[in-house]
This record gives sequence, C-alpha cells and structure tokens, in this order.
Amino acid sequence: MQLLVKALASLAIIIVCAQVGRWLPTLGGLIATMPLTSLLVMLWLWSDAPGDYRLMEGYTKGVLWGIIPTILFFVAALFLFRRQFPLPVVLTASFGVWLAGAAVHQYFLK
Repeated sequence: MQLLVKALASLAIIIVCAQVGRWLPTLGGLIATMPLTSLLVMLWLWSDAPGDYRLMEGYTKGVLWGIIPTILFFVAALFLFRRQFPLPVVLTASFGVWLAGAAVHQYFLK
C-alpha cells in the first residue's frame, strides 16, 4: 500500500507539470524543478529510517550536487532545441551529457 501511495504521488506531480506546461511552459518547468520530488523522498526516507541523519545528509548532499548534471542536461537540450534538432537526438545527447556529469558526480561523492 505504501508503494502505491508513493507511485500515485509521483504520478500526480508529473501529470500536473505536463498539464500546466501545455498552457504555461515556463511555469510547468518551474513546477517540475521544485523540490517536490526531493521533499517526498525525504519524507519517505525519514519514515523508513527515522532519526537516520547520516542517510538524510547523504541524500541531501547527492541532490545538491546532482543539480549540476541536471543543469548540464537542460543546457544541452536548450542548445539543441534552438537549432531545431529532432527530439530523439536532443534527448539522447542531453542524457549523454547528464550521464557524463552523473559519473563525475558519483566519482567525487563516494
């Protein structure tokens, strides 16, 4: 049951972002980048391991520094969209850039 609640909450956030993004793209993007998902994960981690500050610190550090590969993803996507590359190319290249950033992220945060 708890997994179902988590899945439904995550799905609701994605649907709201997509619906708002159809009419107000920048607001949809802002909502998508809000720390809603991170907040939910923090709540779920805390409920699974109350008082485990080391777990919470590690997660928070990962999110904080994980912003950098995410920014790289969107910089690459914006660059390619402006040049009107097809969506599959944009997503492949952007995820490649993100993956490289994520590898560096994990290397330095071990």
